[in-house]
Amino acid sequence: MSSLYQNFIGGRWVPARSGRTFFNHNPATGEILGEYPASSSEDLDEAVLAAASAYRSWRLTPAPKRAEIVFRAGEIIRERKEDLARAMTREMGKVLAETRGDVQEGIDMAYLAGGEGRRMYGVTTPSEMPNKWAMSVRCPVGVAGVITPWNFPFAIPSWKLMPALVAGNTAVFKPAGDTPEMAWHFTRIFEEAGLPPGVLNLVFGSGAQVGQPMVEHPRVQVISFTGSTEVGLGINATAGKLGKRVSLEMGGKNAVIVMDDAQLDLAVEAILWSAYGTTGQRCTACSRVMVHAQVHDELARRLAERARALKLGDGLEPETQMGPLVNESQVKTVEKYVAIGRNEGQLVAGGARATDGALARGHFFQPTLFADVKSTARVATEEIFGPVLALVKIQSLEEAVAINNASAYGLSSSIFTQDVNRAFAAMRDLDTGIVYVNHGTTGAETHLPFGGTRGTGNGHREAGHTMLDPFTEWKSVYVDFSGRLQRAQIDNN
Repeated sequence: MSSLYQNFIGGRWVPARSGRTFFNHNPATGEILGEYPASSSEDLDEAVLAAASAYRSWRLTPAPKRAEIVFRAGEIIRERKEDLARAMTREMGKVLAETRGDVQEGIDMAYLAGGEGRRMYGVTTPSEMPNKWAMSVRCPVGVAGVITPWNFPFAIPSWKLMPALVAGNTAVFKPAGDTPEMAWHFTRIFEEAGLPPGVLNLVFGSGAQVGQPMVEHPRVQVISFTGSTEVGLGINATAGKLGKRVSLEMGGKNAVIVMDDAQLDLAVEAILWSAYGTTGQRCTACSRVMVHAQVHDELARRLAERARALKLGDGLEPETQMGPLVNESQVKTVEKYVAIGRNEGQLVAGGARATDGALARGHFFQPTLFADVKSTARVATEEIFGPVLALVKIQSLEEAVAINNASAYGLSSSIFTQDVNRAFAAMRDLDTGIVYVNHGTTGAETHLPFGGTRGTGNGHREAGHTMLDPFTEWKSVYVDFSGRLQRAQIDNN
């Protein structure tokens, strides 16, 4: 019998008002993991009102005290890291080494965001007038609506909610339906850490029934969303009409450039990890390689050999190197693109579901590689979010940069070269939010800004020194102690 979970609203664990539920499944085995509230706009409204009520006192709680609770949550996460990682593997599918890293991101973010409680710098500056003080300070925005995806079900909520709470906002959290258990653990940890009732509220449910009402709710001042570009742009359109602040982290079509002087052994290792780690279900996953014509065939041979040898299976098994896709819908999406790719390039590895033995019970797909693909092909330009990699021949760095920058997305890019001049040219010219040299496209660190250009985002960045930007307003403050009226913004000369 599966466990029954509840929403967390105003400091209480409660079912959906309708009584409706949905089930959570293990993508590797099909096992039912839990039953969750299928909430509606009524539940969302209750959560928003709880957050709005809690905001009045939470914003007046000193920032160092707010941060202490976030830091305490980080300590609890650290103590439970292995249990959380195993729960995530059962729920989402990626291997334990990766889920441990996902949880570690939450720990790192708690410590980093916790530090902002005693920092949260404003700006002081001289006034143009005598006996007058001028400064600017950060202020919370209000109630934050946070919508997160299933591929990093602990790290991404950490990137959003921890800075939001430290800054003095309250929040309503809607996680992805494929990974509700990790959101339950996340919220339960903050409850244990001493977060006051109503500061963090958790509402399970669909995008239509919970996400859209959140975006439209008049008492939600800021929306932070990670997910597909299509959904993100729809959120932006709706929120824009209502004058809300929106932070979007959306799709990616990330490229590795392999020059003719690259260390191929290193490039192969990095590309395999970037393309097939998390079964290709990362926004930073490498799904295309622009490879110099002189080394294209050799790189294709090495990658195909290694891809075919990857061990697929349940991520809890220590020998597993690649887990399942998250659900059947994702399998069908990958199948569709593989069918398209067969007409756009040479299939040199994979290309079908993996159904041997126990794999037949889950959503497994073979690591797939296409070689000699045109740069304009659909498998080289559209986000697939699965273990599918396309190799595109190039003749020069300039050509590779042009192809990369023509993409609708701009999250992450990478170059393999031993030429320092090429490396610096790539660092300057690649139009993506993240650039790697002699490394794959994945592996961001929490203390640097995370985000992308073009269709990947709308200008905000998460983590790093930019973490507070989506969740704070700037207030300029002037103190005139001259004892007389001094008029600015007129000609005083």
